[in-house]
Amino acid sequence: MSQEPPAPAKSSSTSSLKSHVGYWLRFVSNHVSHGFKLKVESRGVTVAEWVIMRELLGSGQTNPSQLADGLGLTRGAVSKLVDRLSAKKFIKRTAGKGDRRYQTVVLTPSGRKLVPILAALADQNDAEFFSHLSEEQRSSLKDLLSDIVRRHQLKDVPVD
Repeated sequence: MSQEPPAPAKSSSTSSLKSHVGYWLRFVSNHVSHGFKLKVESRGVTVAEWVIMRELLGSGQTNPSQLADGLGLTRGAVSKLVDRLSAKKFIKRTAGKGDRRYQTVVLTPSGRKLVPILAALADQNDAEFFSHLSEEQRSSLKDLLSDIVRRHQLKDVPVD
């Protein structure tokens, strides 16, 4: 004889979607992310490619495994992104002389030129969504979100 599952809780005791902070974070995040996605795609790159390019601007010449480790991405994912960016002529890949499996990547002049344009689009996107907040409110929001990241030891950089 099988037991029936417990009856569902009454709807009055079941929390609503909108009562969850996570709901609001996801709601805002989806819209902010989609707006930025459309902006960078108008310049011929994806958000994930932008992340790689921005990281390369700060680090200079590096190898794909260092990019993967620094961004919390798999080496396979970075390899695919490097392939796409190389095909678009935004990065240059150089194989090691002694070991052709060892590669370095660096932004090309056209890649270095595009990164500040994409960064301006990121700034514009932030302004569209958050400019109604005071500087103090934006700072508090960033601090709260950063605290959540630290407390939960979140490592992977969002690329989607």
